[in-house]
Amino acid sequence: MAAARDIAVVRTASGDSLTFDVVIRDGKSESRHRVTMALATCTKLTGGDHTPEQCIDAAFRFLLDREPKEAILGSFDVSVISRYFPEFERELPDYLRAVR
Repeated sequence: MAAARDIAVVRTASGDSLTFDVVIRDGKSESRHRVTMALATCTKLTGGDHTPEQCIDAAFRFLLDREPKEAILGSFDVSVISRYFPEFERELPDYLRAVR
């Protein structure tokens, strides 16, 4: 069973290109990530039904179900996730439904 995880998403830049600082804590340690996402990508991924922060949270939950937090790149754009995990866009709606 996976350890309980806390994902904190803070938007640090707005506009057409968004930037987020993400911290993942699992009780014993944490990892930090800088993530970018075009506003158009957010709209495409969420259908406009979720905030960019919710989209990033869901994306990290997707990633954490597939690899440990230490394996997630320190800096990346959300659009690259599909290169590593082709099922990302198909499965993301399930993760978005679970986001508060």
